[in-house]
Amino acid sequence: MIMDGTNAALRRRAALNNASWCDAVCRAHGLKPRYDGGDLWLSAVRTPPLYPEAVTLDAAVPAERVLRPVDTGSPGCSVKDSFADLDLAGDGFEVLFEAQWIHRPAGAPVPAAGPSAPQWSEVGDAAELAAWEAAWDGEESTGLFKPSLLGGDTAFLAGRAGGRIVAGAALHTGGGVVGVSNLFARDGAGADTAWAGALAATAARRPDLPVVGYEHGEDLDTALRAGFTAVGPLRVWLRTA
Repeated sequence: MIMDGTNAALRRRAALNNASWCDAVCRAHGLKPRYDGGDLWLSAVRTPPLYPEAVTLDAAVPAERVLRPVDTGSPGCSVKDSFADLDLAGDGFEVLFEAQWIHRPAGAPVPAAGPSAPQWSEVGDAAELAAWEAAWDGEESTGLFKPSLLGGDTAFLAGRAGGRIVAGAALHTGGGVVGVSNLFARDGAGADTAWAGALAATAARRPDLPVVGYEHGEDLDTALRAGFTAVGPLRVWLRTA
């Protein structure tokens, strides 16, 4: 069993990786977020849909320090409370969801994929990225993920069957770990199959690094079956007032 002190360190690395991913997405949209010391990432202007205005990177960051620099003037501002220790209810926020940070050691065995599992490859250009986003969203691509994200620390993985994208995940390297987010499966592919393929593709690219992320509900159960360990809670707060 992982001890509490190790859990806290793993949560910090996972939160730092997630903030780095948020930073990359925001900069691809032309925003200029920043790190405030070593315990807070933030954007002073509204971020793209589904991305927070602030991410705490350590426990016990004061709520006032989190909220003062961000745009709380209208509903829609969100805060990723990485250690689930903020109380923003008195500031017009509600808990959007609670989740668990997850961790998988480098070199851990990859779940076996069946013979009919999708074939995985990395998205290589803007047209493929638009198709990946449409499959992830279930509708038309809205341009949330910009082509400037391709390459470097970020990779979009696509699982294909019959030439169609039926599964996928986004990888982002930062903070000494690889973060997996936006995992999806559709058209009968199955989430367990998607994790098996995504983890195999991740191991082929960065076998030396642990894998982190966060999940909740049934998605958390699936991640645990894939060999992840839950290492601590987080909350996402949304300003509704």
